[in-house]
Amino acid sequence: QVQLVESGGGLVQAGGSLRLSCAASGRTFSSYTMGWFRQAPGKERELVAASWSGGRTYYTDSVKGRFTISRDNAKNTVYLQMNSLKPEDTAVYYCAASRSYSAYSPGTYDYWGQGTQVTVSS
Repeated sequence: QVQLVESGGGLVQAGGSLRLSCAASGRTFSSYTMGWFRQAPGKERELVAASWSGGRTYYTDSVKGRFTISRDNAKNTVYLQMNSLKPEDTAVYYCAASRSYSAYSPGTYDYWGQGTQVTVSS
């Protein structure tokens, strides 16, 4: 069982930055694929960024060059650094852990955090 706790969301003006953190319980954190999803009102939950245990990362096109996912396996924590934020980045952001290598959709993730609200004002 893995428990995930996100922090770092909030209200920021367009062009600003936020860093989300996700602290995980469990002794096998380093073996999980870790993902950050977001869900805006009326929209489907989408994968924003993912980090595989071997170091590979993925970003959805709309955040490439602005967001960076990183992980500290010694601290069982994954981060999402968000720069140059836009109003369309407004959503609830979720941290998730997957035992699957092909972890691109919500259904492939086994554990979820409670979510943290990110609001970007124009």
